[in-house]
Amino acid sequence: MNINIYYGGRGVIEDPTLSVLKKIESVLDELRVNVTRYNLYDMKNSIMTLPQTLKDADGIILAASVEWNGIGGYLQLFLDACWLYGDKSKISRIYMTPVVISTTYGEKEGLLSLTNAWELLGGKICQGFSAYVEDYIDFESNVSYGSYIEKRAENIYRTISQHIMTLPSSSLAIKQNLIHTSLELTPQEGEQLSKYVSDDIYVQKQKEDIEELASYFKGILGEDGFDSETEFIKPFKSQFVPQDNFSASYMLIIEDKKKTLYIKVENKDLYIKYEKNSSADIVAKLSHECLDNIIRGRMTFQRAFMTGEMTAKGNFKTLRMLDQVFAFNQS
Repeated sequence: MNINIYYGGRGVIEDPTLSVLKKIESVLDELRVNVTRYNLYDMKNSIMTLPQTLKDADGIILAASVEWNGIGGYLQLFLDACWLYGDKSKISRIYMTPVVISTTYGEKEGLLSLTNAWELLGGKICQGFSAYVEDYIDFESNVSYGSYIEKRAENIYRTISQHIMTLPSSSLAIKQNLIHTSLELTPQEGEQLSKYVSDDIYVQKQKEDIEELASYFKGILGEDGFDSETEFIKPFKSQFVPQDNFSASYMLIIEDKKKTLYIKVENKDLYIKYEKNSSADIVAKLSHECLDNIIRGRMTFQRAFMTGEMTAKGNFKTLRMLDQVFAFNQS
């Protein structure tokens, strides 16, 4: 029996999800199951190719660490890849066990989200479990919790080995309708396309071609393009929401443009300019595309940080205030 584990957390030492996976892997190893774990945080540039790893899998475990809201960007990207490039006939024979551990809130919602996603893909569901962990040490050392996890691991083995039947759900009917209206690819075409998507050189070349075309058409239309000294400043000013008794400074380093945007908030006053200030309360690094997505309301600063698209140093509470001080996602 082959079981793949796709871990969607950030890999921090005291992530209770890793503790749970360690216990599950120990039980499955004793049952002589071939277990392969994929730590998605280490595979950012190749997640889109991972549907290929489902070829020999009898079952999979999708393990989510809920630190704020949702199952996290890595697991969502993997599921997107399965939808776009996965072999649906193979997926239909694979049992998926969701394991969701939360340190804040949302473990039940995460469990439901993974279950619904796999059903929409046409796969089979093996009963998973979720938990809220307030204290890592207490959770790790609790004998009763450990026994419970081991029994659930045994149930995973039993469900897959005995090919236990699952009852139909409405998600299957929805999935069939969606498949009819989506692009149909052979497994070989899906595999090849996923390689293109994850090929940094290929993707970069496509981006360069698009940028070249954009510059060409801007020239035809008589546009000057953006001013690197003022870009992003206007939307920050227009979406500024003053906060009483709040002051903070932020330095946003736009790495791929080699530009630094300095923002200082002092109650109802806002100062923003492209300059460096080493005394900023928060120093964040992100790409031009990430910041553009935030300003367009497609992403929040909080989500960018949690998914790893933005890194930051400083007080976490001060960082979280960015989404309140600048209401991009509400416009």
